[in-house]
Parts: sequence; structure tokens; C-alpha cells
Amino acid sequence: MARRTIRNVTTLGLICLIVGALVAVVEAHYPTHGVAGGLGVAVMAIGAVLAISGLGAGIAIGLVGGLALAGAGGAAIGFTVKHGASVRRRRVRGGAEGLIGQIGVVRSWDEPTGSVSLHGGVWQAKRSLGPEEDEVPELASGDRVVVECLSGLTLSVRPAEEWELI
Repeated sequence: MARRTIRNVTTLGLICLIVGALVAVVEAHYPTHGVAGGLGVAVMAIGAVLAISGLGAGIAIGLVGGLALAGAGGAAIGFTVKHGASVRRRRVRGGAEGLIGQIGVVRSWDEPTGSVSLHGGVWQAKRSLGPEEDEVPELASGDRVVVECLSGLTLSVRPAEEWELI
């Protein structure tokens, strides 16, 4: 009877190790922000305790093995979640949102519209509607402009200030 119980505990421990590893792998393909990975690590730690103690090494050694596995897995999940969160705070670098704030060069301008060269492409542009100023500088070929927004395929631009060109 005791052998059968030990074998069942060992089998249950191995099943927990496999299921925990599968749940941790699922986290890589379906991000749950560490929830599934944390659950997988916890199940693997429990499986390690059951498998090690079921093999006759004793509960103390099983707990040490389970804690070591949980610590390593928790550190890996913490590392990936931390770096994943830092990526979400970064500024968008591509697409329409990535053009906002970029500096382009006027190719031709006939107030209030013209064409602007930006990232190797030529864009239709119009002057951005900003606060009314007494002296709005005229734009000419070669002037630097800052993209303020994008409407369809037309950029809204304003003249670049000196500090933006540094």
C-alpha cells in the first residue's frame, strides 16, 4: 500500500511538472502579463516537491528543490514582465503616430500648403493651426518643419524652432 501511494505521489509530481511547464510556455504565446507564467511556475514547484519527496528524498529536500525552482522561475517571469512593461512606455516609432514630432525639410511651399521631405518620402503638407502670432514666418524651400499631426496623407507642420534642431 505504501509503495502504491509513493508511486502515485511521484506520478502526480511529474504530471504537475509537465503541466506547469506547458502553462509557462503558453505564457510566451498568449501574453497574460505574467499571470499564466506565475501559475505555471507555482504548479511546477509543487510538482517538484511531490516528485522529489515521492522518490524517497524526504520532504525537506523536496521543499528546497521546489523553492529553488520557484525562485528561478519567478525571477525569469519578473524579468520578462519588467522589460515588457518598459517597452509599453516607449514612444511609438512607426506608423502614423511615429511621424508626429519628426523634423522634415520643405521641398516647395505655396502658403498654406506645400510638400515636405520626411524619412525619404515626399508628403503633402499644410501649415498647422496654432496660436495666432503677429509674425508667422513664411516657409521656403529648405526650411525645417516639425510634424504636429497627420490627417489622411497630409501632414500638419509648423516651422521648427532652434532648440528642436539640435
